[in-house]
Amino acid sequence: MQNILKYFPALTPEQILRFEKMGAIYRDWNEKINVISRNDIDYLYERHILHSLAIAKIIKFQPNSNILDVGTGGGFPGIPLAILFPESHFVLNDSIGKKIKVVQGVADELGLSNVTALNARVESIKEKFDFVISRAVTAFPQFVNMVKKNISPLQHNALPNGIIYLKGGEFNDEIKGFFGNIETFEISSYFNEPFFDTKKVIYLPVNNSR
Repeated sequence: MQNILKYFPALTPEQILRFEKMGAIYRDWNEKINVISRNDIDYLYERHILHSLAIAKIIKFQPNSNILDVGTGGGFPGIPLAILFPESHFVLNDSIGKKIKVVQGVADELGLSNVTALNARVESIKEKFDFVISRAVTAFPQFVNMVKKNISPLQHNALPNGIIYLKGGEFNDEIKGFFGNIETFEISSYFNEPFFDTKKVIYLPVNNSR
């Protein structure tokens, strides 16, 4: 929890309380439905919560923004961002029902009224969003093809609408078709823990205006 406060010192008391509660809530749910590896649960705050919040270092979602988190698993990056941006709405999507059960349970226990848990294949989602976010659920070109239809042409934020993707390791081959449009942000520029040395935030604006 201390590393959250280190990088986000302006949290409200309510936000701090919610982040503090996440540890026990996820441990409890993980005993019932394994959505975080046994090795990783001890590093929840660094490898899942803080990693998710790296997105907040490149954009501050404006009130009434709509964000779709695809392949959310146990709720990352959507749940931490929903705590940080309580006036934006987050739809957390996964095709695996038991994972969405965890997401709904965590959101309920944290009192997050700005989270909708959705069990569906992303291909079936027709709604438009300001941003689609994800933690590397598939190769980037395939991901873009799946979700570009879901980007709204109506702009609310300083950053143009598009896709924000958390990714680790080498992936130049994956994004070579997007050079000139894509922006890559080194998470190690924001967080100094060694875990983030190879982690990046990828941003691709998507123009669906007609």
